[in-house]
Amino acid sequence: MNSFQKIIYFFLELQEKHLRKKLDKHLKTSSRNSTSKTVISSSVTMTLNSETEKNIELVKKNVTDIVAACDNNPEKLLAFIESKGTKVCKLDNADKILNVIKEEEGLITPLEGLEALYINSVTKSGLSLKSKAMFVLRNGEIDPYYMAHQFYKWYALQMNLPGFDFMSQKIFKIYLNSDGAILSNLNLDEMTGLKEAINRDKEATDFALKLAKHIEGSKKVLKKIQDGGANI
Repeated sequence: MNSFQKIIYFFLELQEKHLRKKLDKHLKTSSRNSTSKTVISSSVTMTLNSETEKNIELVKKNVTDIVAACDNNPEKLLAFIESKGTKVCKLDNADKILNVIKEEEGLITPLEGLEALYINSVTKSGLSLKSKAMFVLRNGEIDPYYMAHQFYKWYALQMNLPGFDFMSQKIFKIYLNSDGAILSNLNLDEMTGLKEAINRDKEATDFALKLAKHIEGSKKVLKKIQDGGANI
């Protein structure tokens, strides 16, 4: 074999490895996280998630109890969060500071790489390429229902519900700001992680909406009683 043929075979071998890796990415038939497993075949997709479902119900109950005990007061909830070892940072212009890494005020899930280095730096959490979960907010009044939404997600993270790992959250944020085109490039693990991240956000939203409906409804009933209304 002459030198030219060796070069051709070298590049063909590289191309084959690349194609095989790409094919394996899309042909993977199972994905596992901390509490669930998804298995796919030619005719069915099955998710084994009894432990996840059990933990979701536990999260809902515990969050409901804690929020009620704190009178749905954002500052009391933040104090509870700090008591469990999660850092809470109040920064001037927090929204602008967080926008640099495309994050929003409230719960910042664990980050990696330059994003982690940035958030660690601005919150004085050391210099590391990995960050822990934390709350970052502006000084001032916090909407109680937004706080309830963020608190639910924080508690779900503490309970190790899936969907909060760095890659799942990164893909979730891209998905929220895209037309869905990202889905065609995801492998099974990434798709499963995105699904879990979406589920956690939906659960937090549902919790906050039910809380708002309950509290605002109770306020209306109380006002009618105080006003002497008979038709409650």
